[in-house]
Amino acid sequence: MESSGLPEIWRRELGLLRPRSFACRVGGSEAVVKRLDLYGKLHGHKGCVNNVHFSPSGDILVSGSDDKDIIFWNWSNKSKILTYYSGHDENVFHAQIMPYTDDRIVVTSAADGQVRFGQVMEDGQVSTRLLGTHRGRVHELAVEPGSPHIFYSCGEDGLIQHFDLRNQTPIKLLTCSSFSENKQSIRLNSITVDPRNPNLFSTGGFDAYARVYDIRNYHWDVSKGLDQPVNNFCPRHLIGATNVHITGLAYSKKSELLVSYNDELIYMFQKDMGLCTHPKTIQAEALQNLDQPQVYLGHRNSETVKGVSFFGPCDEYVVSGSDCGHVYIWMKKTGKLMRMMVGDKHIVNSVEPHPFFPFLATSGFDKNIKLWTPMSRRSAPLPKNAKEIMAANKRGREVRAGITLSPDVVMHVLTLQRSKPWFIVRLLPQKLIQIAIQLLKRAHLQILLNAILAEYL
Repeated sequence: MESSGLPEIWRRELGLLRPRSFACRVGGSEAVVKRLDLYGKLHGHKGCVNNVHFSPSGDILVSGSDDKDIIFWNWSNKSKILTYYSGHDENVFHAQIMPYTDDRIVVTSAADGQVRFGQVMEDGQVSTRLLGTHRGRVHELAVEPGSPHIFYSCGEDGLIQHFDLRNQTPIKLLTCSSFSENKQSIRLNSITVDPRNPNLFSTGGFDAYARVYDIRNYHWDVSKGLDQPVNNFCPRHLIGATNVHITGLAYSKKSELLVSYNDELIYMFQKDMGLCTHPKTIQAEALQNLDQPQVYLGHRNSETVKGVSFFGPCDEYVVSGSDCGHVYIWMKKTGKLMRMMVGDKHIVNSVEPHPFFPFLATSGFDKNIKLWTPMSRRSAPLPKNAKEIMAANKRGREVRAGITLSPDVVMHVLTLQRSKPWFIVRLLPQKLIQIAIQLLKRAHLQILLNAILAEYL
């Protein structure tokens, strides 16, 4: 039965409940989650909003977009504080305010491979400069909890870099590589730091494994820093899989690790669920004895690089966006779906919890940011068509699973298709041209690519 929070309020008034316990029980109650409603929309970007982040104080929201601008928002009164050009040449994927900087210093990354620094000056102007680069896109940065200076970047070149704003240049820690014999570099999408032990950070990208590294094991030189994770996490059924990859990672306050897979599901691992330092060395008997992670399902994560987060004062919930345009909220312990809120006309990419209160900010293909607070007078049920939406998401995953190409092949052929559209058409025999036209109209490029490669490669 849903908790109203009234008994906790009564106990707090009598002094029987400590403030933190009160915040967890009320702020994390089902009643609060089921009353989340649209508080407002923030308009200002001229492109898709790829990323939103609350400042450590929770007073300011910062956003990055395809328009290459960074906007600081006073989210509570739904107003814009300032806008500045990031300095990036392509879409901004990540923007985050550093802790203990009076909300004046922001770090950003983008599709151009740059990692940049912005500082709000006393006159309101913003000074920017380049901090470092990757060969390929940089989807995410990870700030060391409580540090005004230190953060990490990971890129599609597989490189992990350590930044200290007190130094002039970043330190190239290591290049993440596959567990196969060829040791091919892994394109990385996500990186996160363990808040309970900031020496540990986890990365994920274009294979099935979330790797955990210990910064203390590395020399400050990539030529000496071998790829030696201290642990790896992967659901048992995905070990060795080549048709999935990781788009998002998040640590809870208890060091639980969320892993979101492209066109698969979301899993939560406890610390004792790891595969040790090399997945291929684990014995079959030991693998069978491993506890299985909690799973969260119903959404779809296929079209973009989506993040995943814990939500609630004590991380009672898991939140994610979806290709169906909904924001999904699950109970962390049980995986029970609590909410499906319409967050975008197309796709929800980013779901950002407030650091202290049960509020959310979400963004996606729409050019606005949506704010959610527990302001509804009534408890909201799941949508009437929730089962149909989730069934459609499941069908999409199953269809995609049967036709998946390796990421490198897809990117190579798409590059050819973008740069020389006539090239693919000329390769197609007459019997495939009509099918190809229909597939292109429907944006089913994956099916078309499979037809081409089956015929010619």
